[in-house]
Amino acid sequence: MLLVVADSHGSSPGRAGYKMAVVPDGELAGSIGGGVMEVQLVERAKAILSEPGAVATGFLVEQVHQRNVPNSSGMICSGRQTVIRRQLTARDATVVGTIIAALENKKPALLTITQSSFTMGPPEGGTPSTDFEKLSETDFIYAEQIGPKNKLFIIGGGHCALALSEVMSRLGFHISIFDDRPELNTLEKNRFANKITAIDTYENIADHVPSGDESYVVVMTIGYKFDEIVIRKLFDKDFKYFGVLGSKAKMKTLLTTLSVEGFSPEKLARIDTPIGLAINSRTPEEIAVSIAAAIIAVKNS
Repeated sequence: MLLVVADSHGSSPGRAGYKMAVVPDGELAGSIGGGVMEVQLVERAKAILSEPGAVATGFLVEQVHQRNVPNSSGMICSGRQTVIRRQLTARDATVVGTIIAALENKKPALLTITQSSFTMGPPEGGTPSTDFEKLSETDFIYAEQIGPKNKLFIIGGGHCALALSEVMSRLGFHISIFDDRPELNTLEKNRFANKITAIDTYENIADHVPSGDESYVVVMTIGYKFDEIVIRKLFDKDFKYFGVLGSKAKMKTLLTTLSVEGFSPEKLARIDTPIGLAINSRTPEEIAVSIAAAIIAVKNS
């Protein structure tokens, strides 16, 4: 049984796109938010799967996270969510295989679930991450863009870039790394990035990093001089997030220099530096966590 959160509002623990798989022997994968409401849906799914001749169709379950109301989930966190409950059969194996391939190859595709169908197709331009329309009490259309939606561009491929790549690879980002040192051992070790590019000079970095609401940029080159080159070359582009690794003193000097030269104070203020959340991080792994948290805060804002 596949459980998919199609829609959510308020403080619902499950958000649109959360998924869970339930098999008759009780094995579970994924989550639709946890808590008692998840337990109830899992138990109901197991009961349905144990029934001989169960019909493989989609079914909507409305959950309200309040006490003493219709469709109460048993939780009191407020909010509500709509969950699709769809039994999968051998006939759905091809679609499931296509989904797995899209995720493994980080290729976008469009998953569509209705009361009577479960399909995968090519991505549609402008399709939001998830889209849900309830047509009647029993009929609906749920569409979800599968595959990476956000792009992380890391300029500099050292130890912090390696640690950040590992963290962000688990968060659904397509990761590209650029460095002018092709022999760097951390580039060789980086199996988390989707693309690693050795460039001749950072002077050409603007050719590799596009503007856009799906573009997140992290600058962590080997030193001040290269950071400055990258910032100057990318300054006129618009990104969802633009962060630069460096000490407060170094970055204050750099930003002051750019401000004196006439660079827009408003756009300079958008640069997150020193990068990441202030959690006194020291190691590359801690720095990666602080940067990832800052990026998530921007992505989910």
